[in-house]
Amino acid sequence: MSTKRVTSRDVARLAGVSRTTVSFVLNHTPGMQISEETRQRVFAAAKELGYEPNAAAQALASRRSQAMGLIIIRSPYQVSTDAFLNQMLNGIVAVAQAHHMRLLLDIVEREHQEQTYLQLARAKRIDGLILAGPRFDDVALEGLVRQNFPTVLIGAMPGVPFASVDVHNSTAAQQAVTHLINLGHRRIGCITNAPPSYNAAVERLQGYRQALEAAGIPYDEALVRYGDFDPESGHNQMQSLLHEKPLISAVFVASDVLAVGAMAAINERGLRIPQDMALVGYDDVPFARYLNPPLTTVRLPATELGARAAEMLVQLIHHETLPETDVRLEAHLVVRASCGAQTATPRP
Repeated sequence: MSTKRVTSRDVARLAGVSRTTVSFVLNHTPGMQISEETRQRVFAAAKELGYEPNAAAQALASRRSQAMGLIIIRSPYQVSTDAFLNQMLNGIVAVAQAHHMRLLLDIVEREHQEQTYLQLARAKRIDGLILAGPRFDDVALEGLVRQNFPTVLIGAMPGVPFASVDVHNSTAAQQAVTHLINLGHRRIGCITNAPPSYNAAVERLQGYRQALEAAGIPYDEALVRYGDFDPESGHNQMQSLLHEKPLISAVFVASDVLAVGAMAAINERGLRIPQDMALVGYDDVPFARYLNPPLTTVRLPATELGARAAEMLVQLIHHETLPETDVRLEAHLVVRASCGAQTATPRP
């Protein structure tokens, strides 16, 4: 008589946790915030059921490739300069390893994106796809929708029927700009993280506008510049802002990577940060605290963004129903010296 093989789903059900948590615990995945009580519950459930993971057998039985794909729509140079992407990648890799899956990474420049998506999906080299940084004008998404291919977006995209994980971009940006307003600034510039074809750029600009509106400060299009993911664009757009008359007294740069270039432009102009120009960034990448001066910025849970997207994709690959299809994680302001205040307490 054949005995039904015990699966990680059985262990998860008995322990009262997700399959991803089971994988993290049993594979001793580092860096995951799992309580000792939960770990012991998983170990006990696995022992009681006699669970022994066998990745090769699972792949053979399911006829899956045991691989997930990650596509980043950037130039290779933009990827190499973006510390935020590295943090996000850590989260994806941790989940892939916990589920004994390979990760296939493809860096795609904008003009080649449609062909790459469909090739990966049709060739069956991957079981599902994570797409980081989707664009409003991304016609390739339509092909994935038609094929009903398991896909998760890192970055919300209104009107697209794919699961997504993101942060509350407009709320976080509004908090950052409100902090500058509370410090007494009224003429505040904005450099977006990306062109307006990216939803994140639109939402962060929206937060900037909402902060001004709430404070009764008129929105001035002349004080807005659009960046393009790398330090050079931050430098160039800051140089452009510094030619505006009268001069701004503060700037919100919607990416720490661009903020590095913006800081260089400010210094080259002979201005001091924050005495002459207050600056707030966005992302809180690891080097932000080591800049001179240390960068006030919005902290995003980059590793968790990647991990949650990968967890959702694993669920879709296994035809499980997602409890949420539009996940929004929290971000918060980290106050350092670049804004001219060491605490977030507003001026009376």
